[in-house]
Amino acid sequence: MRPTTELYGRGVYRFLLTRQWVILTLVALLLIPTMIRLGIWQMHRYEERSARNQLVSDALHAKPVPAEELTSPGHTVTRHDRYRTVTAKGHFDTRDEVVVRRRTNSDDEVGYHVLTPFVLTDGKVLLVNRGWIPSDGPSQTTFPKVPAPPAGTVTISGRLMPDETTAASGIKDLKGLPPRQIMLINSEEQARRLGAEVLGGYIQQTAPDPKGDTPEQISDPGKEDAPLNYAYMIQWWLFAAGVPYGWWVLVKRERRDRAEAAKESETEAEPASV
Repeated sequence: MRPTTELYGRGVYRFLLTRQWVILTLVALLLIPTMIRLGIWQMHRYEERSARNQLVSDALHAKPVPAEELTSPGHTVTRHDRYRTVTAKGHFDTRDEVVVRRRTNSDDEVGYHVLTPFVLTDGKVLLVNRGWIPSDGPSQTTFPKVPAPPAGTVTISGRLMPDETTAASGIKDLKGLPPRQIMLINSEEQARRLGAEVLGGYIQQTAPDPKGDTPEQISDPGKEDAPLNYAYMIQWWLFAAGVPYGWWVLVKRERRDRAEAAKESETEAEPASV
């Protein structure tokens, strides 16, 4: 009779055909492309965030230009012009000032943004977000106390921003709000309300510097964490490479355990010597 180990050696990997190992192998084969795709997705996220961060950086460091060089009535502010610093000369029109509801400051306190029409020297209107004020009034149905802007003709500067929409911001444009309160900053809507030529988009005021009782200026846009996406990309691809290695380690361990069990069975089956 042939030794058990010889018979076992002919089908050393036959256990891979068992139901348990077939399922394990199929799971491993599915995990590899899934993890590769997740790594590719993180790579695209890294590239998108890096490109956005570069656009923001370029815009913030670009030379200031007059607002009417980058926008006009009905104009849509592009991604490349967003955050560009623009200047304008004219005067604030506080009679048509409105506040934007449910806005937070750098400390996540809920309040309002103050949106004031700025009438340029040529008669056109530039919407200016003068900053944040707290909602500390008796109720949200009354117009809050708003610090006055500089009087007379002044020169201001700020970051150019595109019109806000529900699709882009996730903020619902609620109707039936109290007078002089809005949810979204949209130049077309404000043009209809004011009956004037309003430049597309708006600006977040950065100068002149606030003095005394003025709205809290909005901070610079932060950069998205692109390096984190790069780390996730590498992580998923390492996982994908580790799956076949882990599978092979399990196969070797199973082979070793079965070989040891076969040897023990053969030893027990041998007759005792006389």
